[in-house]
Amino acid sequence: MTEKEKIHTGDIYDPCGDEIMSEQLSYLEKLYDYNATRPTEQAKRATMLKEMLAEIGEDCYIEPPLHSNWGGHHVHFGNAVYANFGLTLVDDTHIYVGDNTMFGPNCVIATAGHPVLPELREKAYQFNMPVHIGRNCWLGAGVIVLPGVTIGDNSVIGAGSVVTKDIPANVVAVGNPCRVLREIGERDREIYFRDRKIDWDTIKG
Repeated sequence: MTEKEKIHTGDIYDPCGDEIMSEQLSYLEKLYDYNATRPTEQAKRATMLKEMLAEIGEDCYIEPPLHSNWGGHHVHFGNAVYANFGLTLVDDTHIYVGDNTMFGPNCVIATAGHPVLPELREKAYQFNMPVHIGRNCWLGAGVIVLPGVTIGDNSVIGAGSVVTKDIPANVVAVGNPCRVLREIGERDREIYFRDRKIDWDTIKG
């Protein structure tokens, strides 16, 4: 098995070979161009994202700057995914994000890790584990998701959390390491922030 073939297997590999680096650089060139677009070039951005990402649905919006190890080449977005400024996708292997999920500013989704053993790290060895984020999730500002994590549908990850293990669907989870705080329930149909109530008459159908 070649080093490039190990990228998606979870095996330890050397990421610095010419075959890997030359391909990676070609994707980073496209990412550079994306980040250089002007705010008025929305249509151009949408077209570029379809070329850059492995998959991307309709009505997605990623606010530059976007940072990505492989320029989004291993990223799979559903429909209506929104990312605020400074999303970092360490996409050395696959990242999957479901429909209607939102990222606050400066979130980091990491698939790459390095062995704890110093002798391996000094040779730059790494391994990659995919990340799965469900549909209709919200990751608050500064959330970090570590390799191999799955976050279930509809869940909210509080700002600044470090997600080291899987998070189930339909919960609010916070902290470092991130833990489930509570389930999403009936009170969330009444209150949207502290004591502020939802005025359902003003909500679009």
